[in-house]
Amino acid sequence: MGWDSPSDEDLIARYRDETGAGSEQHINELFGRYHAKVARWCLAFTNDRESAADLAQEICAKAYRNLPSFRAESKFSTWLFSIARNHCLNAVRARSGMPAMESAQMMIDELPDLVSENPDTAIVRKEMADIARQLVCESLEETERVVFTLHFAEDVPLDVITRMLNLTNTSGAKAYLVSAKRKLQRAVRIWKAKAQKRLGETNDS
Repeated sequence: MGWDSPSDEDLIARYRDETGAGSEQHINELFGRYHAKVARWCLAFTNDRESAADLAQEICAKAYRNLPSFRAESKFSTWLFSIARNHCLNAVRARSGMPAMESAQMMIDELPDLVSENPDTAIVRKEMADIARQLVCESLEETERVVFTLHFAEDVPLDVITRMLNLTNTSGAKAYLVSAKRKLQRAVRIWKAKAQKRLGETNDS
């Protein structure tokens, strides 16, 4: 932004004061300054450029709709990235009960042997995904689910997750990941024991 460029707050004031095409010009310039930055920030959550672009578009649309509530008590950029953070976290929470099977494999690597002799079938993969989703949802608290999903399914580094979630505990996201893995390992052991018992009862009948 050059020396003679209006500030974000100036653009917002002009947008509110004017009407018609001139008004839209100011708001387009405002969001044009941040769209690429928001998209890059979203990429840390998704690790997928297409998904990040979609999230950035949704965030800018949400900020535009909520612009009347912006009172300049903080910088526009701070306000916008607060919206971005909440929107991305909501997106992750929506997926946190559905970890990618590549990452879920670490906790259920022996499940195919309990389900079928052919672990490559689509039916078995779906069964494994359902089991993984159930174990994650039932075993982990919300923050543990989000950290687990961001780190393993989205490949986000732990230090980045710590900043994203504003975790203030000593070990940050690592503590939640360790706790999540311990709970999931215990849940898998219990599930396997029950599955083996059911399998034994079936063979005896």
